Amino acid sequence: MLSFTTSTRLLLRRHKPLSITGRIRSTSRVSPNEISLLGQKYNLDGTTNVTQSIISKLPLRLHNQPAHPLGILRSKIESHFHDFSHLSSLNPVVTPAQNFDSLGFPADHPGRSVIDSYYVNEDYMLRTHTSAHEVETFAAGHSKWLLTADVYRRDEIDSSHYPVFHQMEGARVFKTDEAAIEQVKADNERLSRHLDQSNIVIEDIPHISATNPAQPTHDPAHSELIALNLKLSINSLLLKLFGGGSRDAPLQVRWIEAYFPFTSPSFEVEILYQGKWLEILGCGVVQQLTFDNAGIPDNIGWAFGLGLERIAMILFGIPDIRLFWSTDPRFLSQFSENEITTFKPYSKYPACFKDVSFWVPETGLHENDFCDLVRDIAGDLAEDVKMIDSFTHPKTNRKSVCYRINYRSMDRSLSNEEVNDIQEKVVERVKDKFGAEIR
Repeated sequence: MLSFTTSTRLLLRRHKPLSITGRIRSTSRVSPNEISLLGQKYNLDGTTNVTQSIISKLPLRLHNQPAHPLGILRSKIESHFHDFSHLSSLNPVVTPAQNFDSLGFPADHPGRSVIDSYYVNEDYMLRTHTSAHEVETFAAGHSKWLLTADVYRRDEIDSSHYPVFHQMEGARVFKTDEAAIEQVKADNERLSRHLDQSNIVIEDIPHISATNPAQPTHDPAHSELIALNLKLSINSLLLKLFGGGSRDAPLQVRWIEAYFPFTSPSFEVEILYQGKWLEILGCGVVQQLTFDNAGIPDNIGWAFGLGLERIAMILFGIPDIRLFWSTDPRFLSQFSENEITTFKPYSKYPACFKDVSFWVPETGLHENDFCDLVRDIAGDLAEDVKMIDSFTHPKTNRKSVCYRINYRSMDRSLSNEEVNDIQEKVVERVKDKFGAEIR
């Protein structure tokens, strides 16, 4: 689900002022007013902000490559939930209703903004989370399932953020009749016995509370059982992924109350890894509205969502999120299907930074739009982008900003000539697209 992963915190964070109105149009068009995505034509309009660099990622689906770290991790999780339906090839183009409305997102949720999300046009967008398919998956009759997909968010540029990443969502649905509830109780007993015999220490919290309540339409006793089943299922998954360690150093897991628009009660889960608590996933008891929209109102269930890159960077020791997109044999040859191996850096190429300063146009300029512009020109050669200076002229009230772009290839050394050429294109695009005055 959208805010179930670390990356999805971006949609719930305190936002910077939304001062931009400019948008970047894609160059991948079949006519001046159309764009082609995965063989389907879409009309362009004033909402369109998807870029060519993003479009180029649509067909790749790294999670479906069995010897890729993301594919290996996906398979490992699927093997744990072996009796679940495994879904992974759904179209990333969805409607805002699928992405937000069907899940009960409020009309003013920041994730709806063109600042945060990629819109094909007013009626279609690139999914920002796997939950965009939740209602249709429940409606199709899947009672326990894993859904893996590439998702898209406009974001900053650094070693842990990328505008395309991969999520896995899992869900399990139960009837609310007496026989089904007895099955939940039996499953809870089975999972509890397994965990009691494993090398794991769990710091738990109440399944429901005044600050993390059961939903008004749910029997609190049922909500307690479902939340417990969720926790036991996730604890056993974490044991599978991270192991139990030595007897003197068991896997340590802790549960934290959380808030998500589409679950209640809701939780975040952390593990202690190399001396630090790391957030792994978010989860909760599914909002009844989702089941109602799916046409299965007499059900109750849980769902979780995790970011594959987040966990793969930990398990494989991959230091930069851009590496997942590398086609360099020195990267890809290090990994084999069904094996977790530690990444061995093959080189650390020198960085080259360039600054660009400009007066912000009257229409405004948001950092996400500037980062999209840089990505569209430099691609993965842009290692990070940071604002290093900002001031407002005391007399004219004009705002000036300076961004530092750090260029570094993961696979080769960049020449000064190559970087200068890219930087010149960035400067020209800033002037042409935003009407900014370079300083």
